[in-house]
Amino acid sequence: MISLGFAVVLLGLGLGFIVAEILFPSFGVLAVLATASIIGSVAVAFVLSTTTGMWFLSAVAVLVPGTILVGFKVFPKTPMGKALINPGLSFGAPKSYDSRDGGLVGKEGVAESMLRPAGVARLENRRVDVVTRGEMIQPGERVRVLEVEGNRVVVARAEEVQAPS
Repeated sequence: MISLGFAVVLLGLGLGFIVAEILFPSFGVLAVLATASIIGSVAVAFVLSTTTGMWFLSAVAVLVPGTILVGFKVFPKTPMGKALINPGLSFGAPKSYDSRDGGLVGKEGVAESMLRPAGVARLENRRVDVVTRGEMIQPGERVRVLEVEGNRVVVARAEEVQAPS
């Protein structure tokens, strides 16, 4: 004889499979198991009685979207979710590869290679990959840092840069 407990266990398994599918990509295997368990729980409930079946169908209509919502929105913010889920890619501004580059704006140095428009300059006794705004600069010419954006250091010829009056 089929009992209500069996239907509840199947429903719980189905919801558990949904959460597992969200956390561990199984290419749909867990989703198929979740669907089969949930349909099985509703079918067992309808075998018991039509009223029980309707209650289970209503519960599924509320619990499945709620479980998906919790799985995607709430769980990643919990300590356990943060430990299990990869933070993914950051689409913010790129970080500078060398934190010292931010203080280079306005500093002068010497081009060590041909800048056409990218190359290497010596700034504050270290070699820095730099780029110009399109002009070519010969090795040995003085350059001044105009801006630093992420890991991109923009320079120009030192005599072309106008000092603020």
